[in-house]
Amino acid sequence: MSQSKQYVGLDVSLKETSICVIDDVGKIVWRGRTESTPEAIASAVKQHAPYAVRIGLESGQLSSWLFHGLKVAGLPVICIDARHAKAALSLKVNKTDANDAFGLAQIMRVGWYREVTVKGLDCQAVRALLVARAQIVSQITTTKNCVRGILKTFGRVLPKGLRSQFSGRVRAAIDGDPILGAIIEPTLRVLEAMRAQLLVYNKAVIQRARGDDTARQLMSAPGVGTVVALAYMTGVEDPARFKRSSSVAAYFGMTPRRYQSGEVDHAGRISKCGDGMVRGLLFESAKVLLSRSARPSALKTWGEALGKRIGPKKATMAVARKLAVILHRMWTTGTTFQWNAEAASPAA
Repeated sequence: MSQSKQYVGLDVSLKETSICVIDDVGKIVWRGRTESTPEAIASAVKQHAPYAVRIGLESGQLSSWLFHGLKVAGLPVICIDARHAKAALSLKVNKTDANDAFGLAQIMRVGWYREVTVKGLDCQAVRALLVARAQIVSQITTTKNCVRGILKTFGRVLPKGLRSQFSGRVRAAIDGDPILGAIIEPTLRVLEAMRAQLLVYNKAVIQRARGDDTARQLMSAPGVGTVVALAYMTGVEDPARFKRSSSVAAYFGMTPRRYQSGEVDHAGRISKCGDGMVRGLLFESAKVLLSRSARPSALKTWGEALGKRIGPKKATMAVARKLAVILHRMWTTGTTFQWNAEAASPAA
């Protein structure tokens, strides 16, 4: 077997992974399929590509698990941006798993790829906790809206809010109506069970945030609570990844798109290319800062003035963008939020 450099492309699916090995001139050395597990992939690569210098797989649902497993096996694996890879793989007329694996191997050979930072397992665990909690919150909201919609059909309109009093007010509204009681009562029991589990998640989030110095530091900023702090930390993971704090806003997709061609040059809406959960939470934090924070700050003053010029929604996103920058600066310098003119100094 030739001892020239070898490059490997992995096209991963839930059950099987297509593997393509090429040499340094692009000639196919081996093609095959194996189970989508780190052990099976590592065994196939070590057998058929002993001189592999780069092994590429796209970012996806299994990429984190496979990446860490292949790293433990001592393989030079690289996770690349799926959108970037799609642009290159779309040049093929026929899309097959084998062709995609070959295309990924060629990307590894020529070096035309954008590497994605794969989060550590501890960071992934915190992220999973936040995702599970967010799902419960979403289901509670959906269930409440369903109950409200059913009651409106029968002329019973509930007032807005009613967080902890929701079930009691619903039962009072359907009291004496056995038909509505038979329809609504099982849903209320499901809702109460979800609220009980949400408390379990909230307790876990609070304990995690209280035990982390960085989380407590970030929570000194207005509008930033335990969920926002932990989500921001999992989104950034390592603040040293960003040379400038202003780059964090673009990383979370909070900066406007730009289209420039010839005499045409205009900015559009925000890109939304980054972490949607972190971006949404920062937007909610900005709303809290502008509407509920009683303590004055330069950031709030700046946001309120901006809102009068461009509207509240755009101003809230601008404050969220600046807040993302400020949080990164706080993290890197080890300082807490400054409640003076310096608080709004970082450029967003």
